[in-house]
Parts: sequence; C-alpha cells; structure tokens
Amino acid sequence: MAASDAARGLVNLSGLMDDAKCFAFVRQHRWPEGVHCPECDTAAVIRDGCDESQPLRQRYRCKECARRFDDLTGTVLAGHHQPLRVWVLCLYFMGLNLSNRQIAQELGLNVSDVHAMTEQLRGGLVAKTPPVRLEGEVEIDEVYVVAGHKGQPAAVAKRGGLDVVADWRERRAAARWRRTSRPSSA
Repeated sequence: MAASDAARGLVNLSGLMDDAKCFAFVRQHRWPEGVHCPECDTAAVIRDGCDESQPLRQRYRCKECARRFDDLTGTVLAGHHQPLRVWVLCLYFMGLNLSNRQIAQELGLNVSDVHAMTEQLRGGLVAKTPPVRLEGEVEIDEVYVVAGHKGQPAAVAKRGGLDVVADWRERRAAARWRRTSRPSSA
C-alpha cells in the first residue's frame, strides 16, 4: 500500500471537531452510495428538515415506506444527549487505548457517562463484526491453562493429582476428628 493510499484511510481529527464535518463524516461512512432508508433500504429518500436540538443533523423521509429518519437513526449514536463530536472523540480515544477515566478527563465528562458511552460503542462495533467462519485446514494447539484450584480438591483429583488429594483428605479427616472428638469430662 502506498503512503498516499494509507493517508486516504486516516481521519483528520481536527476536522471532526466541527459538528457539520462530524455529521458529514457519519453520512459518508454510513451511506457511501447515498442515503438509504434504514427500514426498507430504498434510495428513494428526500430531505425533510433538520433536528431541533442539533440543526446540523439532517432529517429524511422515505418515499417508499413514508418513514422519517435522520443521520443517526438505527445507530448506537442515536438517542443520546451528547453532541456527535463528543461520541467521535470518545471512539478515537478508545482507539488510543485510553481508560474510561482518562477519556472522561479529556472530554470533561463523568466517568459513569463515559463508561456508558464506551459500552454502547463497543456493543455497536461487536454487532457490526461479521461472524468468524473457519475454512480449509485449521490447526489447533492443545493448551490448558489452570487458574487455580484453591478450595477445590476434587478438581485437582480429576486432573491427576490423586496422591495430593488423598493426603489432603487424610489431613482433613484428622482435623475434623480433633475438632469433634472431645475428651469426656468427669
């Protein structure tokens, strides 16, 4: 891949600080071949004003099913009070592997709000990820990781530690005998 091809795939972060550019970015990536109705997937769509709370958020009306929708309808970004640029910056910071606390500090938000936002964004990303389908020859290495069996001697016995378990059972029985066996008082 040439350097110019790689540069075309990058997002100019400073350009997304402007709400108009943010909505244009969403439109471009959501509908690369033009706006389609999220309900019936037709391109027979007309513009139908703008949102009252976010004037740069374009509304549309479908000529086929008569549904009304906007730039964010049907996305994880719909129905939230934070401006779109805050969501885009949150996603960008997630890509930088910042913690929710660091993102909250950078955006001037509560950690709980950022936690809810990052959960929504992760959920949206997972929902869009196509299922993995293995084909051809697949090689699997045998790996068994033991996280520990503290307090579970039967689990150790199942995995071949019979001698240790037998010794443990004897010690447990002896301890129980000492606790329950009291000398009779005269």
